[in-house]
Amino acid sequence: MGIPREADLASASIRQPGITILAVDGREIVRSGDIYGDPVELSALPPHLPQAVLATEDRRFYQHFGIDPLGVLRALVSNLRAGAIRQGGSTITQQVAKNLFLKPDRTLRRKIQEAMLAIWLEANFSKDQILAIYLNRVYFGAGTYGVNAAALRYFGKPARDVDLFQAAVLAGLPKAPSRYNPRVAPERAAKRARIVLDNMVDAGWLSRADASAAKMDRVATVAPGGPAATTRYFGDWIIRRTRDLVGVVDGDLIVKTTLDRELQTAAEGAIRKTLGSAKERNVSQGALVALTPTGAVRALAGGRDWHTSAFNRATQASRQPGSAFKPVVYLAALESGFHPSTKIQNVPLTVEGWTPDNGDGKQGEWMTMREGLARSSNSVAVVLAQRVGGNKVIDMARRLGITAPMDPVPSLPLGVYETTMLELASAYAVMANGGREVQPYGIVSITDGAGEELYRRDRAPGARVVGEDTVRDMNDMLGEVLVSGTGKRARLKRPAAGKTGTTQDYRDAWFVGYTASLVTAVWVGNDDGSPMKGVTGGSYPAAIWKRFMQAAHRGQPARALPGVGAGG
Repeated sequence: MGIPREADLASASIRQPGITILAVDGREIVRSGDIYGDPVELSALPPHLPQAVLATEDRRFYQHFGIDPLGVLRALVSNLRAGAIRQGGSTITQQVAKNLFLKPDRTLRRKIQEAMLAIWLEANFSKDQILAIYLNRVYFGAGTYGVNAAALRYFGKPARDVDLFQAAVLAGLPKAPSRYNPRVAPERAAKRARIVLDNMVDAGWLSRADASAAKMDRVATVAPGGPAATTRYFGDWIIRRTRDLVGVVDGDLIVKTTLDRELQTAAEGAIRKTLGSAKERNVSQGALVALTPTGAVRALAGGRDWHTSAFNRATQASRQPGSAFKPVVYLAALESGFHPSTKIQNVPLTVEGWTPDNGDGKQGEWMTMREGLARSSNSVAVVLAQRVGGNKVIDMARRLGITAPMDPVPSLPLGVYETTMLELASAYAVMANGGREVQPYGIVSITDGAGEELYRRDRAPGARVVGEDTVRDMNDMLGEVLVSGTGKRARLKRPAAGKTGTTQDYRDAWFVGYTASLVTAVWVGNDDGSPMKGVTGGSYPAAIWKRFMQAAHRGQPARALPGVGAGG
């Protein structure tokens, strides 16, 4: 067996493939897995970068033979004084040996192997080669390995261009990459960098005046472009979908997605601004998902703050849709020969011992189907489901893409069976596109590091699942919800349609609606299912929906809904 080359050692790895996720405009939004920078020669780096690392990690690197007895003794004394293990005493050569050849076991056997391998490395490679291997392999946090990857990640520049303070920030990371990450804790990272600069002064590689100048008024500022907290909801969903589509691969992947960064920002802002004063109504969470009528997800905010809770309420949470399910019942009725002008008496009724509560205060009144949907009459929805048959309602739900287990019980039309936001939004997208099946998606293509395409989304239109005349009538009725019904607060100055939804005891509140170009579902509530204080789908959800849709359509011409005139 030949001796490994320096380049081989620098690039050898057992790691998770890196996944780079791109927005629809091609710009990076999220990275996952391990990202390795291109190997860099020691001579290509500014002297202050390796000096900063050596001053902090192994000041006697050029004097020892791979093991530093003085360093071990110094660490032992320090640990005894502290009464705990504070220093390890490992040299850079030992760290290279451990990272390249050994498992991270804390055993005497492994420490002996580490020492022997360090001596072997010193016998076969020059000091500069070993230091270069270390700099190209060490972990700097945020999934980055090597100074080049770290410099690009944190400062938007290659390692050869980092200044003295930035070099000190990088040198301070290997000790505790998460704690000193300048993206997460810039002040803490800056404090650690100032310690590194003092180490360089103590080592004789930096004058005290230059160290003071480098520290002056500096915080660990990073390059723009890091993912916003709520963008991570979309990123996490895409990572799971990527693994489903291509399985386990060895190399890095580039995933081009459907996400529109401007719409994502608008979604986050709409939730944040609208729910800013909602705590007094016991509203702790909100989520939004927006997709095109053909299913391309343009924005996805799975909660108010990913750092606080990474649980994705848009794709992972199953909730009762309440009255937001009623359009499914009305579609089934339209297919069965009913018409928007068909009159139903809004009276209390009991079905199999169950009596639905009617919250519209219009008991005994005859109303058209259009009026019943606009006012969200429970009695009218239940009467329609009884006349059509629960199995036809369930069949319609299946064609629209709702997969929740359902039974044809009397309460079915009131949305008592749980579904996800993404499924519910996709169901409404069928009406927005004229009646064709929708499979929601966020991935356009997946390529490997060599540019070979591993997956591409099939752009063929979905099969027709609802007739054009039925869609026309449905769009007309749901448009009335925004004009005179429970969704008036969401009305736009363009053709739009939608439906409110409020579940029992105000545990969930929804607004799901669409224009000819965008379908958006909004939910607010609490993760523990606790009741809100009188919050309905026509309040906060409708307000979030309107705020987002206004931003999303700014500067776009008004378009008619399928089958409906252009009047708004």
